Amino acid sequence: MPFPIEKKLVVGVSSNALFNLTEEEKIFKEQGVVKYRKYQIDNKDKLIEKGVAFPFIKRFLDINKHYSEEKPVEVVLLSKNSPETGTRIFKSIQHYDLDISRAAFTSGKSPFEYIPSYNISLFLSTDNQDVENSIKKGFPAGKFISDSLQEDDDETDTELRVAFDFDGVIADDSSETVYKKTKDVNAFHEHEILNVELEHPPGPLADFFKKLGYFQKLESKKENENNKYKKILRTSIVTARNAPSHERAINTLKKWDVTVDEMFLMGGVDKTRILNVIKPHIYFDDQITHLNKEKTKIPLVHIPFGISNK
Repeated sequence: MPFPIEKKLVVGVSSNALFNLTEEEKIFKEQGVVKYRKYQIDNKDKLIEKGVAFPFIKRFLDINKHYSEEKPVEVVLLSKNSPETGTRIFKSIQHYDLDISRAAFTSGKSPFEYIPSYNISLFLSTDNQDVENSIKKGFPAGKFISDSLQEDDDETDTELRVAFDFDGVIADDSSETVYKKTKDVNAFHEHEILNVELEHPPGPLADFFKKLGYFQKLESKKENENNKYKKILRTSIVTARNAPSHERAINTLKKWDVTVDEMFLMGGVDKTRILNVIKPHIYFDDQITHLNKEKTKIPLVHIPFGISNK
C-alpha cells in the first residue's frame, strides 16, 4: 500500500523552478497578466524546457521506482499560475514522465501558505519573496540562485546526490551566532567543545535531512542483503567547520540517528572545490558568499535563515 501523504517525504516545487519559464515571466512582467494568460492558453501544447530543479526532482521521484509498493516520496507543484494556464505545465509534466499529481494553482497569490497543508518538508522556488516569507513562517524553503541546468548532468546516472551546509541549514544558527558576534574562531571552537555533548537545535531543513536518512537506512539494509545492490542516494555535508568543532556536529547526527555518506570539514576553504568533485544535484547553504555560481554549475540553493541573513 502506498504511504498516505502524512507519512511521505514531500518536496514542493514552483513551476518556475521545475521548468524554464523565463520567456513567460518576461511577458508577465512587461505585458501583464492578461497577455500572460493568453500566451499560456495559446501555447498549451508547446513543451516547456526543463528548469534548474528538474534533475533533482526527477531523481528524487525515482526513489518510488525502488520502493514501488510504499511510494514513500512525493512532489507537489506550488504555482502562481491559474488553473487554466496550469494546463500547459501539467502537459509538460506528463511529457517528461514525472509522477506529479498534486498541485496548488493560486492565480498570482504566493503559494507558500499551503506548505503545511501538503506535509511539505522542502519547498524549492526561484522567487525570493516566497522563500523569505516561508522561512519567516518557520516553513522549510530555499531559493535557487542558479538559473540554468547543470551542463554536465548525465541523465543515465540514476544516483541522487544531495549536499548540505550544516549551521543555519541542518542545525539552527545558535553556534554560528557565537562566531558572528565574536569574530573569533577560537571562541567558536571553545563554545563547541564546551557543548560537545549538547545536541544542536534543528535548522530549517532538519526534517528533510532526517527523512532522507530514513532511506539511507533502507538502502543499507538492501546492500547488506544483496552485495550487488547499488545505492541510489548519497548525502554530503560540506561545512566551514573544522576540528575540533566537528565533534559536536557528529554527535548531533548520532543523537538524531542519522548517518551521512560524506562530511567535508573545509575550515574556510572555498566549498566549490569540493562541490565540483562530488557534483551534487542540489546544494543548500545559508550564506550567499558560499554559493558562487561563477565557479560551479551545480544547482545552488540559498536558505535565507538566521544571523547570516539579518
